Amino acid sequence: MLRVRKSVGWAPAVATVVALVGVGGPPAAAAPPAPRSTITWQPCEQDATAECGTLSVPVDWDHPDGERFDLALARRSATGPGARTGALVFGPGGPGDSGVDRVVTGVARFSDDLRRRFDIVSFDPRGTGRSHPVVCATSLLAAQPQVIADQAQFAATLAGNERLRADCRTRTGPLVDHVDTISAARDLDAIRAALGERRLTFHGSSYGTLLGLQYAELFPHRVRAMVLESTVDHSHATRSFLDTQAVTAQDSFDEFVAWCATAEKCALHGRNVRAVWASLWSRAERGELTDPDRPGAPLSPFLLSRLAQRAFYGPDWPGLAEDIRTMESNLPAPVAAPSTTTGTSVSPYPFAVFCQDWSLPVRDYREYAGHLRRLARLAPDLRYPQAVFALSTCLGTPTPVANPQHRLRVRTDVPLLLAGTRHDPASGYNWATNVSRQLGRHGLLLTYEGWGHGSYTTSSCVSRAVDRYLLDEVVPEQGARCPAVDPTA
Repeated sequence: MLRVRKSVGWAPAVATVVALVGVGGPPAAAAPPAPRSTITWQPCEQDATAECGTLSVPVDWDHPDGERFDLALARRSATGPGARTGALVFGPGGPGDSGVDRVVTGVARFSDDLRRRFDIVSFDPRGTGRSHPVVCATSLLAAQPQVIADQAQFAATLAGNERLRADCRTRTGPLVDHVDTISAARDLDAIRAALGERRLTFHGSSYGTLLGLQYAELFPHRVRAMVLESTVDHSHATRSFLDTQAVTAQDSFDEFVAWCATAEKCALHGRNVRAVWASLWSRAERGELTDPDRPGAPLSPFLLSRLAQRAFYGPDWPGLAEDIRTMESNLPAPVAAPSTTTGTSVSPYPFAVFCQDWSLPVRDYREYAGHLRRLARLAPDLRYPQAVFALSTCLGTPTPVANPQHRLRVRTDVPLLLAGTRHDPASGYNWATNVSRQLGRHGLLLTYEGWGHGSYTTSSCVSRAVDRYLLDEVVPEQGARCPAVDPTA
C-alpha cells in the first residue's frame, strides 16, 4: 500500500497501515488443503498485454462446499520464457488496495530481472476491488467521526457503527462476515495451487505483509521465498498499537523538521517550523484553516495531521513545506457547517477487513480521551496518528473478531525476508524489529536507513538484496543494512 495522495479531503479511507493487539489466539493450526481450481486467463480490458482472470473460492473456508464468489486476478507472463522460475505473487496493501491494478498499470514496480524470471501475479483480496467488494451506504460512512469529542458522540458512534455493519451486510451479503486476512491467506493458497506452483514465492507490501505472515503460519512448508516490505505487527493491544503508531508518526515529523533546518530548498528554511505548524494547528482548531489543494475546503486538526503523514509516505518533504507555507498565507476561512451527506449510493468499505483482523476495545469516552491525551504527549506535533480513526471506526465490533491479534508462530523451512525502513511513517521500524524477534531464526531483517513507506523502489541496495533472495533464495547476512538515499535528490 504505497499509494500516496496529496489531497486530504475527508473520506473514510483506510489509514495506511494500522495494526494492533496481541491478546487473541493463534490461527487455526491445521488448515485444510485448498481445493484445486483453475483460472481462465484472457487479455485485460485496460491493457491487453496483461492477462486477467477469476478464481472461484468459498465465501466461508470452514464450509468449502457452500456459497462461492470470484477473486479477480491479473498476470504478466515472464519475459524470458526459457529462464522462467515460476510465479511471483504480490500481496497488495491497504486493506483495500488493488493487486490487479498493480499488475496491469504498475508493473514497473518489479525489476527487469524479476519480470524475466517470474510471471508477476496479483489479485484484489476478498471484499475489495473487483473481488466482491464490501459496499455500504455513503451517508453512513460519512457520518463516522474523525475524532470523538465527548461521551454523547462516543455513544452515537457505537450506534452508528452498528447501523453501518447492518447496512453493509444487507448490501454485500454473507461475504461481509468473512473478509478477514486468515480467509484471504486461504485464498492465497488456492491461487498458488491454481497457478500450479508447488511452493509460494511472495512479495507483500504494507498490509499485504500480514497476508504473507498468516500464510506462513498456516502453510509453513509451502513457502519457497517471502519478502515482507513495511511489515505490519499484529501483536499489539489497543494501547501499544496506538502508541507505536504515534511514535512512528512523530519520528517522521522530526525528520522533516531536521531536513528543513539544513536544506535551502525547504520553503520554510531558516524558520521555526514547529512554531509555524503550531499556528496552523490553532487555526484548524478554530475552523479557520483550508486545504491547500482544495480552496475553501476546511481542514480539521485530524486532517491537518493526516496531510503531513501522507506526505511522509514518499516522503515529499518539499511538497509538505510548500503546503505549510500556502496554508500559512491563506486568509482564515469561515467555520464550515457540519456535513449533511444524505445520499444512499454505495461505497467500498475496506475497513471491514481491518475490523475483522483487530480487536480495539474502548469502554467509554473517558478511556478514549485518555488515549488521546497520551498520544498528544508521544506525538506533540501530530497528536492524531492515523490509527485514531481506526479506533473509532471499529468501535462496537462484535467479539471475538474473526482474526484476533497474536504473537507469530511461524515455522517455515526458509527464512522470511523483512525489509524495514528506519523512518517509515506507517509501518514503523518498531514493528519490523518486533516481528523480527517473533520470527527468530525463521526470519531476517534487512534495514533501510532512510525514509518513506517502503524501500524496494527507493533503494537500489534493497532491491538488489530482495531480487537475489527471490531469484536465487540467497538470504542477506544477519544485521544487513542499506544506506539512506536522499528523497529530494
